[in-house]
Amino acid sequence: MKRILTPIFSFILVVVQAQVLLPAKPENAGLSPERLKRIDQMVNELVESKAIPGAVVLIARNGKIVYHQAYGYSDVDSKKTMQKDNIFRIASQSKAIASLAAMILWEEGKFQLDDPVSRYIPEFKNPTVLKSFNAADSSYTTEPAGREITIRHLLTHTSGIDYAAIGSNEFKAIYAKAGVPSGIGNDGDVIGDKIKILAKLPLKHKPGERWTYGLNIDVIGYLVELWSGMPFDQFLKKRVFDPLGMKDTWFYLPKDKHDRLVTLYSDQGGKLARQVAPVYDNVNPDYPKTNGKYFSGGAGLSSTVEDYAKFLHLFLNKGQYNGVRILSRKTVELILTNQLHVPDANPFGLAFGLETDSNDYQSIVSIGSFSWGGAFNTHYWADPKEQLIGIIYTNMYNSSQWSLGSKFKVLVYQAIND
Repeated sequence: MKRILTPIFSFILVVVQAQVLLPAKPENAGLSPERLKRIDQMVNELVESKAIPGAVVLIARNGKIVYHQAYGYSDVDSKKTMQKDNIFRIASQSKAIASLAAMILWEEGKFQLDDPVSRYIPEFKNPTVLKSFNAADSSYTTEPAGREITIRHLLTHTSGIDYAAIGSNEFKAIYAKAGVPSGIGNDGDVIGDKIKILAKLPLKHKPGERWTYGLNIDVIGYLVELWSGMPFDQFLKKRVFDPLGMKDTWFYLPKDKHDRLVTLYSDQGGKLARQVAPVYDNVNPDYPKTNGKYFSGGAGLSSTVEDYAKFLHLFLNKGQYNGVRILSRKTVELILTNQLHVPDANPFGLAFGLETDSNDYQSIVSIGSFSWGGAFNTHYWADPKEQLIGIIYTNMYNSSQWSLGSKFKVLVYQAIND
C-alpha cells in the first residue's frame, strides 16, 4: 500500500506547485540569461538619461518567475532606490480585474452577457445619442439610440460611453459639467451616485455600432456591487485578491504600505520632475494614499508586478491558481475570444486586447496572447502558446516614453532560447 500511495502523492504535489508562480533560473525556462541583459541595458539607459525615474520588470515562463528586477528610484529627489515590491498606480490595468469579477458572477447566474444594463440600473433605460454640441456652453441635443446597452457592450467598450478627462472634447465637457469623473483617484465620490448620472447622459454612438474606450468598466464595477450585494473593494478582496495571494493590490493603500508607493513623475519642459499639480480631472497624484470610497473598476487600483503576474497566470492556467479554481476553463476561453466585429476595432475579448489572425502581423507575440496597459506607463501581456508573462512598470504622467512597453516586449522574445 505504501509503495502505491507515495508516487501518487508526489504527482499531486507537482501539479499543485505548477499552479503557483515560483522563482527559477531563466535558462531552466528556455530563456538566455545573456540576452536578457539587454533589458537591463535599455532600462538603465532610460534611468541614467533621466527619461524615467525607475522601473520594475517581471518575466514568468512555464509557471516560474525567471526575471524580476528593479531599476532606478522610487523617489528621485530623495534617491530612494526602487525595490521589486514597490507599488505602482496601474490605472486601466484595473479593467481586466473588474471584468474577472463580473465573470465570476456570470458563472453564478447573476446575469447574462446580453442582458440590458437597465435591468439592473434603471437609469440606463432608453439611452440617447449625441446629435449636436455647443462648445460655448456645453449644451447639446440628442436623439434616441434605438437600442439598449448590454453587459457585453460594456465589457467590450462598444456601448457608446466615452471617457471623462481623456475622451473626445465634447464628452470631456459634457461629463465635467455633469460631475462625472474619470475614475482615477476620485476619493471624495461614491461610484453608484456617479454611474446613475452617467446613465442619463448621451452616448457617442449607438450601442454595438463601434468601439469607444470609455467609462464602461466603471459601470461594471458598480454592477458587481449590485449583483453581489457587497462593496466592490470587498468583493475583489474576498473573491480575487485573497485567493490569488494579491496582498498588495488596493484602491486605497493601508498606511503600512504607503512607503512602498512610487512617486509620480512627469515630463516637464523636457525634464523629469515630480508631479505635484493635479492630474486628469483635478486628481491628487497621491490618491492611493487617501482614504477614499470611490472604487473605480476602470482605473482605480494600485499594485505590484508580482501581484499582477499572479492575476495573469490565472488565465494561462485556465482559471486556477494555487489549487483554487476562480473560473472554469470554458469561461477563460470565452474571455479570450474576440468579441468585436465592428469597423476599425482591434480584436478585443471580455477583458483584454487580443492577438488574432487579423492583427498577428503587427507584433512578435503569439496568436492567443492578451494584453493591455495603464495610463501611468505600465504594460503587460501574457502568451499562452509560450506560457510567457511580461510586465514592466514605471509611473509617469504624460510620459514621452510610452514605447518602453513595446521595446521591453521585443527584448523578452529575443531572449527565448529553446
